[in-house]
Amino acid sequence: MNDYYADLGVARDASPEDVKRAYRKAARRLHPDVNPGAEAEEQFKKVSQAYDVLSDADKRRAYDMGSDPYAAGAAGFGQGFSFSDIMDAFFGGQGAGGRGPRSRMARGQDALVRLDIDLGDAVFGAMKDLTIETAVGCQTCEGAGMRPGTSTRRCDVCEGRGEIQQVQRSFLGQVMTTRPCMTCQGFGEIITDPCYDCSGDGRVRTRRTLTLRVPAGVDTGTRIQLAGEGEVGPGAGPAGDLYVEVAVNRHPVFQRRGDDLHSTIEVPMTAAALGATLSMETFDGPQSLDIKRGAQSGDTITLRGLGVTHLRGTGRGDVIVHTMVQTPTRLDPEQEELLRQLAKARGEERPEGRVSNPGEGGLFGKLRDAFKTR
Repeated sequence: MNDYYADLGVARDASPEDVKRAYRKAARRLHPDVNPGAEAEEQFKKVSQAYDVLSDADKRRAYDMGSDPYAAGAAGFGQGFSFSDIMDAFFGGQGAGGRGPRSRMARGQDALVRLDIDLGDAVFGAMKDLTIETAVGCQTCEGAGMRPGTSTRRCDVCEGRGEIQQVQRSFLGQVMTTRPCMTCQGFGEIITDPCYDCSGDGRVRTRRTLTLRVPAGVDTGTRIQLAGEGEVGPGAGPAGDLYVEVAVNRHPVFQRRGDDLHSTIEVPMTAAALGATLSMETFDGPQSLDIKRGAQSGDTITLRGLGVTHLRGTGRGDVIVHTMVQTPTRLDPEQEELLRQLAKARGEERPEGRVSNPGEGGLFGKLRDAFKTR
């Protein structure tokens, strides 16, 4: 009779963990893909047979009592050799099979929703009510998936193991592969009386409302993560996360560029020439704008620290106001005469326009430089 303990290099009182550890070590050293050759292949078959017997409690007990399942000269790796054991040996995992029934409880998926906010909410932050529709645990069956008062039945096909084993022949001999049982979907048990509300899934879909704190400084595309507020998993498993993607609505006055807010103010021609103080409404209330004498279209006025709050860090951006000088299009006779007198006094009765490159100075150059550097 074969001495499987000697073949595997373990004592007769070795624990199942010692047996598996010894097999992994030997398989890494003797596997034909690693150590080709007839001698190594023969040794690999021996340790595989030894592991097949010593890793199975019933076979090991029968072997210790004098019965050898390979005494009849079974070929290859024997009836019980499992492909997942090779996977265990080389990768430390459980191979193709799950090694037992899988749990009905699993983590839920993450969810993504969109939230539209106003620019003012992005400047200072806000509290928003968010209504979402996600899966939650079924309260009727408390996530069990079965009608209250009923129980599951062990699968007759896999006998509760959750997996089916098949023996196939390969160049290594007989290889046993494992796949989930299709009858019970790998759970090992079958729900005979599913819950009416969740149809056996352990969760139902419902609409609920959350209160979300929108941090100051968010912009379109910013995602806010709410841990554990996503989809509840099958069997009332742990919920995934909820991601809220922010979309900032367009504002009628301000255009956001980074954390700065840009706006344009129209200045009458006389105010631009003589200077003036105008009032402008901002998110911090009305602010005074000092229009200097001789202001030109494209000039900018900066209001420090009145822009969007920095999302990461402290402080705020600026409000940048671009001036645009208004030229009157309709004049009554008296106004026209006054302008002619002004032109005569300034020697501009027959003006000569100054021609220049649009990119070098002038209105277009100022506008280009202002937006280029912001």
